[in-house]
Amino acid sequence: MSILPILKGSLVLRKLFRGGFKILYTKGSHYVLRHPLTKKVTQIPLHGSRDIDRSLLSKIIKQAGLTLKEFLDL
Repeated sequence: MSILPILKGSLVLRKLFRGGFKILYTKGSHYVLRHPLTKKVTQIPLHGSRDIDRSLLSKIIKQAGLTLKEFLDL
């Protein structure tokens, strides 16, 4: 069983950019991203320097259609 790391929103955003996701739109401090090929959509909160909780990170990874290993390798 692997444990999710605690990451900043900006790092999660950069990892998803490396995975091919593009910004669909922003609303306040939330970025909505979509992958052009798979059409998967996910939302990333960027609240200053606050960390993203492990449960939310797990949901973001699932929405993006990635496995934990694929996400960590980005």
